[in-house]
Amino acid sequence: MAFETKEEVLQQVLAMKKPKCPNCDTEMSLWEVPDIAMGDGLGWGTPYLFICFNDSCPMYVNGWENIKDNYAHNASYRCMSFPGTTQFECIPVFSPEGAKGQIIDDQVVAEQEASKEAIKRGFAILADSFVQKDWVSVLTILIDPSEPSRVRVKAAEMIGDIGDLEAIEAIQNRNFGNKILEKETNNAVKKIHERHFTRECPFCAEIIKKRAKICKHCSKEVAGL
Repeated sequence: MAFETKEEVLQQVLAMKKPKCPNCDTEMSLWEVPDIAMGDGLGWGTPYLFICFNDSCPMYVNGWENIKDNYAHNASYRCMSFPGTTQFECIPVFSPEGAKGQIIDDQVVAEQEASKEAIKRGFAILADSFVQKDWVSVLTILIDPSEPSRVRVKAAEMIGDIGDLEAIEAIQNRNFGNKILEKETNNAVKKIHERHFTRECPFCAEIIKKRAKICKHCSKEVAGL
């Protein structure tokens, strides 16, 4: 029997039409169940629920007085529904902001999905470029700030293995603003130099042969430096 991952369950729930609260006819919000179980301690049996967060909902409004009169607690309840069913129950809340931290905003989900697709696409391009030794495409991804950080870090690792000397100046002329990325690009530059038996002139910063005694660019003596 195959078990669904939380991400797979989310995709199924997102495809569902959001139910309306039977108490106020307001479209319910998608809600992520917290790690700490509520109620009987056994959990809800699902990582996601639909909950009505309408503060004018009769169930929520009347709940404050009802719980205070019957249980002497300052709390209320909101209507909830199990995805894929017509089952409606109530969930306790202890403040107007209670449980709102787990609301899954549609726009946030869309942005997360777009990010995943961008990472997937980026890694695919990098894999193909690495096989073809296309360091220019790898460099293009590395210096593009719109690419996901994970993809750019991988590009930095790759450029050290296949990059030409021309890549060094393009890399060093960029301010990456990310410590991990800067570390990987510095390592990449070192690897490129090692592969080509080169280094930078300590006076003019131009690339010269590692064994050079006089810099061909500034004519300074670099032996032993």
